[in-house]
Amino acid sequence: MKPSRSLPMLPRLPLLPLWPLLPLLPLAIALNGCTTVGPNYSLPQQALINAPLANAPIEGSDTALTSQRAVPAVWWKLYDDPVLNGLVDDALQSNTDLRVAAANLARSREALGVAQAQGGFSGKASAAVERAQESAEQYLLFEKLPVANEGDFGISISYEFDLFGKLRRGVEAAQADTESVQAAGDLARITVVADVVRSYVEECSAAEELRIAQQSLALQKQRVDVSRRLRDAGRGNQPDVTRGQTQVDTLSADIPRYTARRKIAQYRLAALLARAPSNLPPAVLACDRLPQIRQPIPVGDGAALLKRRPDVREAERQLAASTARIGVATGALYPTISFGASAGYTGILEDIPTLPTARWAFGPLINWNFPTNGARGRVREAEASSNVALAKFDGVVLTALRETETNLATYASDYARAESLRAALKSASESADETHRLYRAGRESFISDLDATRTLTSTKSQVAAAEGQVAIDQVNLFLALGGGWETDAQGAVGAATPGNAAGTAATTAATTTATPANAVPTTATTSATKAP
Repeated sequence: MKPSRSLPMLPRLPLLPLWPLLPLLPLAIALNGCTTVGPNYSLPQQALINAPLANAPIEGSDTALTSQRAVPAVWWKLYDDPVLNGLVDDALQSNTDLRVAAANLARSREALGVAQAQGGFSGKASAAVERAQESAEQYLLFEKLPVANEGDFGISISYEFDLFGKLRRGVEAAQADTESVQAAGDLARITVVADVVRSYVEECSAAEELRIAQQSLALQKQRVDVSRRLRDAGRGNQPDVTRGQTQVDTLSADIPRYTARRKIAQYRLAALLARAPSNLPPAVLACDRLPQIRQPIPVGDGAALLKRRPDVREAERQLAASTARIGVATGALYPTISFGASAGYTGILEDIPTLPTARWAFGPLINWNFPTNGARGRVREAEASSNVALAKFDGVVLTALRETETNLATYASDYARAESLRAALKSASESADETHRLYRAGRESFISDLDATRTLTSTKSQVAAAEGQVAIDQVNLFLALGGGWETDAQGAVGAATPGNAAGTAATTAATTTATPANAVPTTATTSATKAP
């Protein structure tokens, strides 16, 4: 019931001090580190990355074409082409895939911050004013209570103890997820770099093949003209003219193919740089000589390859996150314990704040949802997810080795073919020179001279195509080796000494990344704390 207005005003209640709760703080810290359920992550010994096949020298490498030196961080500079270097730098600044990777990394870091903020101290304040008709019987009264203005003002704080490590496992999972996203950003970076180099190589190669095809076409047209003059003079025949014209038409049909290849490469390069094809540098549009690497390609060994490849690090971090989530699911089987305190005023609005309206409380709170309704099944589900992540990790390791070995074998075979064609080109060049000398001496016909020159240009076209394929093979090999995600500073040591990425701040994936997480932990996986 509302008090009579004739009652004297009661003294105001002073603010309730919270300092008597400070002695409980060491106890809270001690309790907070009691135990951590779930397995402590380390790479399983049975993982394929620990097998001898993953730590031996890479098979398929030719010592004449490759070396065991570490893959350079900026491998595209081995071409010694300033135009290419500028294109890669521009792509790393403006490529849309790298912007997506940077945004994903920023989002993942914010999710990590949310996980780190869980548990510990929390507090809230509340204020409510209402005009209400209270139920008399809820106070065991049997007369109607008057309508009154009611108020409720208060503040409360609490501290959640992470006694069983559920929150800590959540932070571990979020940290591993962030490192996985960072590795995915590194993978996007090396893919963009390889695509830029490949597009530039294809543009230059197509332009070179187009130039050679145009030379062959011009020579063949000369041969047809000579055949016509010989026919008109009675020294030739129509079949020679017809065969020559057929060859002209065949060579003319190849011209659009080379032109299309060149345009397609330019369009792809423009998309990678986020600009219009007409805005490509003039040096790119004018390139008609294939850029080449004039030294053996550094490939390193299997262990360095698997530590360097971002997709391997991404899969390993996903395995770590899956392992941590076993602890999260196990921790959900245990009670949640917190300690809280609150103070405030509740009562007739006109009497707030007076002693009769004051309230306060403190004490522990235990909340335990009994492990039913599939709670234990969620633990088994998390364990199965960890096994899935391990299988995927092994698959990524095998894929990395297969891609590298396949690209090494392809590079070696295409290089051998190009060498044979270069030998044929040397022979064709000598034959053309000798035939031309005989023609000038009157011992060979002009048709023979033109045929020898046409054979020379045809061989040049084959050599240009073979060398273009070798250049593409080199780019594919560098992509398989996983080089190109490091910054210049990291490149000197990153491939040989990868460090732990936990707690390391990284910049956006479009420009630089943190040192990768160690993909080969040495300790064994500990057993999980048994669930209740």
